[in-house]
Amino acid sequence: MPEQLIFAMEVFLNGLMAGVLYALVALGFVLIYKASGIFNYAQGVMALFAALTLVGIMEGQVPFSHLINAALGTDIHHFGWHVPGFVAILLTMGVMVILAWLVQKVVFRHLVGQEPIILFMATIGLAYFLEGFGDLMWGSEIKTMNVGLPQGMNLAIDEVTYGIFGYGFFIDNLDIVATVIAALLVVALVIFAQYTKQGRAMRAVADDHQAALSVGISLNFIWVMVWSVAGFVALVAGIMWGTKSGVQFSLSLIALKALPVLMLGGFTSIPGAIVGGLIIGVGEKLFEFAIGPMVGGATENWFAYVLALIFLVFRPQGLFGEKIIERV
Repeated sequence: MPEQLIFAMEVFLNGLMAGVLYALVALGFVLIYKASGIFNYAQGVMALFAALTLVGIMEGQVPFSHLINAALGTDIHHFGWHVPGFVAILLTMGVMVILAWLVQKVVFRHLVGQEPIILFMATIGLAYFLEGFGDLMWGSEIKTMNVGLPQGMNLAIDEVTYGIFGYGFFIDNLDIVATVIAALLVVALVIFAQYTKQGRAMRAVADDHQAALSVGISLNFIWVMVWSVAGFVALVAGIMWGTKSGVQFSLSLIALKALPVLMLGGFTSIPGAIVGGLIIGVGEKLFEFAIGPMVGGATENWFAYVLALIFLVFRPQGLFGEKIIERV
């Protein structure tokens, strides 16, 4: 088998793994958009905030320690204990549920029936608030996350591919774990959205807030529930990305890579988020491998957006999105 083809196969597999991580972030966008018609600009910052909170709880860090020390003249940063990863994840989930309740109570409860652009602008404000709040609460330094997930090259895949091709593929164990978790999340979310009473109520709220209220659906409950689930998805994405590249404020920028994923898969489709993520992940890796050297490299920074632009021109609803026809 030609050497270049073997290398391309390895790039393809790594692209699939990267695409799963993109899709994890896109899932949060899809959930909130399906339930409320809101494009949640803050989803990437939610992943950052969840990761910061998880690391802070695990390390026993004192929240707002910088403010406390500045105000009281103390030098306190840690409680002196460490929390096991599983317990810290449960506690962080509780924090994200409280955050969802506060977002609904303080912000979106007052915006029922408003134009989508108003709701979108509210999520922009929420994003910048959460980023600043996370900085004040946990500090801005880069943090290392270790919740016990396997990392490094998968030796079994390396040995098998070396035996077949004479060249061992480098596949990260963390990417394999992310793939399995993403698959389980998609199955669970599809079942929830399609076959449960709350899922049907979620779709009804997305179609028309006032009509949903008129048939007895609690808008407050649905929005808190959806923002809580989106917060959980953000936590999972934050764990994967934080473990892979460290918990830092650039983590919030992963939301930008989720935008082309949504344009390809569709803003209203949970499976579309996964398929779109895989297309972007594989496409950008193979394009960089095949075409990058001819054009000076760094094509991964713009390939996804060019592909998304093409989709917007020829199929604006995405591969799995619902085509919206308005009659006037």
